[in-house]
Parts: sequence; structure tokens; C-alpha cells
Amino acid sequence: MKRVIVVQARMTSTRLPGKVLMDVVGHPMLVHQLNRLKQCKMVDEIIIATTTNSSDDPIVKLAKHENIRYFRGDEQDVLSRYLGAADESGAEIVARITADCPLIDHQVIDRIINELIINMDECDYVSNTHPRTYPRGLDTEVFFLDTLMRFDRFAQSSAAREHVTLVAYTERPKLFVLRNITDSQDNSDLRWTVDTEEDLYVIRALFQALDLGNNIVPYSEIIAYARSHPEISTLNMDVETWEPSK
Repeated sequence: MKRVIVVQARMTSTRLPGKVLMDVVGHPMLVHQLNRLKQCKMVDEIIIATTTNSSDDPIVKLAKHENIRYFRGDEQDVLSRYLGAADESGAEIVARITADCPLIDHQVIDRIINELIINMDECDYVSNTHPRTYPRGLDTEVFFLDTLMRFDRFAQSSAAREHVTLVAYTERPKLFVLRNITDSQDNSDLRWTVDTEEDLYVIRALFQALDLGNNIVPYSEIIAYARSHPEISTLNMDVETWEPSK
């Protein structure tokens, strides 16, 4: 079964426009994320799902430069973008990643993909966010193409179309069998996703301190550094995060 990471990316983010291409130690943030995603052992391909807006032409240019496949679709209907990207890449298993998570960890993604595969007879979807024990920014959702097609068939609200997997938790939860993986320790208070300038300060500080532009460091080592330097995490501790109803 072909396993594909689909990274949703756009330049028109509400709180921090253009964030996915903002500089982090000399390179666009998205490049760092792609470098970490390329370490996945259980993934056959990566594809960027962006929009048809001209404002997202720079994302397409980056994808071409990095030799990464891309798909362009509707800005608001992200679910349809995922379907288009899955079709474009021939995916049978899809790992959903957002482009504002430059510290995403390949070992976590591989673990979630493996969890779905070994439970394929009794499971539609696996994530590490329900409940959350990993730092925010290591979020990964993995599901079968058939599951994605069912998301599309049953998602009725604009929120479900935008947030892709929300239908499984809100509109038709009885139709999907969901699993979740947890870490050995709860580090869910750490925020490594980028929605604000404060988030970007944290990411830049961690990248600089650990030379993450040149080294693929496991998330456990980043956690250890963050815990020993709590002044970094306090930079974005007050940032409000939207969570879908579950």
C-alpha cells in the first residue's frame, strides 16, 4: 500500500500570513519541515497540497526546487484538496501534516503509520492528538484512502470541509473507528507549532540552540533542551490555540 504524507500549506494564514516560508536559521520554515519528513522510513512520497491562489505560487516554486510533488486546489475546502493530492500521488494511506510544524518528528509519524497498518482490520484512523501527550507541533493523523473518501462523503459543514478529519469527531462519529497513540510522558504543554510571532521566536530559538538546520535531532532531545531552558517555552505559553470539538 502506497503511503503518502500530504502537507497542507498556504500563504494566507490569518494570524501570521506567509509563515510557512518565513526564515528560520537561513531557510524557509517549510524546507526544514520537509527535511525532517524525508527521514520517515514508512513513507513512499511527500506531496504538498496548496491552493490555486496566485499568492501560493511561491510554495509551488519551493516544491519544485525541493523536488516535491504538489497539488493545487480550493483554499477553503481543504478536504477536497486532500482528495486531489491523494489521487495525484496514488496514495492508499495518507498521513496528514500541516505546514506550520517545523519540528515534526519522523519516528512519531512512522509509529502512527505502523499503528494503522497493524490494526487495519479494525481501525480507520490513528492520531496522536486525542488525547494529546506529544508537544503541539508533532501532530499527525494517518488514515486510509477509503477513510478520506468517507470523510468527503459525510462532511457537511464548512468547518468539516476546512479541518478535514473533524467529521469523524463531530458530525458522524459512529461511522469511524479511531485509535490514538500516547507518549511515555505528557509534554502536551509545549507548543512547537507556528501561528504567531511568539511561536516563531520559540522555533528560531530552538533551531539556533540545537543547530537544527544542520542536524535532524529526535524530539526527545528537543524536549530535554526545552525543559532545561524553560525561558524559551514561556515566550509562547499564552498563545491561544483553537481546538475542534471532539
